[in-house]
Amino acid sequence: MNVVALENEFWQVGILPETGASTAYGRVRVGEDWVDLMRPTAPEDYGNSSKAANFIMLPWCNRIRDGVLRFNGQTYQMRTEKDDGTARHGDVRKRGWQVESQSYRHVYLTISSADYADMNYPFKFSARAEYALEGRDFVWRLTLKNEDTRPMPGGFGFHPYFVRPEAEPKVMVPCEQQFNLVNYLAEGGPVLLTNRLNFQQPRALGNDEINDVLTGRVVDAPAFMQFPSANVGLLMRADPIYRHLLLYAPVGQPFFALEPMTNVNDGFNLLARGIDESGVFTLQPGESQAGEVRLEMVATPE
Repeated sequence: MNVVALENEFWQVGILPETGASTAYGRVRVGEDWVDLMRPTAPEDYGNSSKAANFIMLPWCNRIRDGVLRFNGQTYQMRTEKDDGTARHGDVRKRGWQVESQSYRHVYLTISSADYADMNYPFKFSARAEYALEGRDFVWRLTLKNEDTRPMPGGFGFHPYFVRPEAEPKVMVPCEQQFNLVNYLAEGGPVLLTNRLNFQQPRALGNDEINDVLTGRVVDAPAFMQFPSANVGLLMRADPIYRHLLLYAPVGQPFFALEPMTNVNDGFNLLARGIDESGVFTLQPGESQAGEVRLEMVATPE
């Protein structure tokens, strides 16, 4: 399995072009050592995006209820997953991407739905992903383009996993609202945060399972993850198009996820109901939408 290795004085990163342009590992330098802050992928799992440190969700994020996409008065039935009956996490994370250019600190990859007759989406699209190391920043850039002759709904995001050692990380998410989810699907528009999901100040994840979408982001405020065991932290800055952050913290697992997403779970069907906060955007033929996420390594007090 080909791994594109990127490195500078602050980061070591591995990208898996054949596995959805996923990330195999993301390490930062602490003193003389390299420390995994993103959940590392075992080499034998390099072909499995679900085991990756980070994968791309595109041309939609998270789940579509019953795999039914409604748009512009039309209804499209998509393939669903056997375990929950939804269409989940887009359809590019298990596909091979093409490396267009690469260096020690940058890689640029592309994919076209035209290359896959079984692409699980009723519209033609292309996408590009860029990963770059820029000083202390590990940068992720995504672009989605409508290659169809019809208007196309779309969304994209990232699904990064971070390590959760015994010294519990503290997390801050600058969001003032949440979505009420039933079976991980949004039931309506956003509501005010409950205490359970209020991470506007840094706090430990706690002992209860979290799998929720936070929204109402405070403009220009980054999310923050502090790793006391390594005396380092990560600031996550995302372009405004990433309107939502999904926080996932499964009980008893050595990882958690903080996922920047343009659309909320089941966003297409929320939009069809007139709920604009879904985050789904519409692309005209030939039109593109792009967004950037930055992970900045920062030192924290011992």
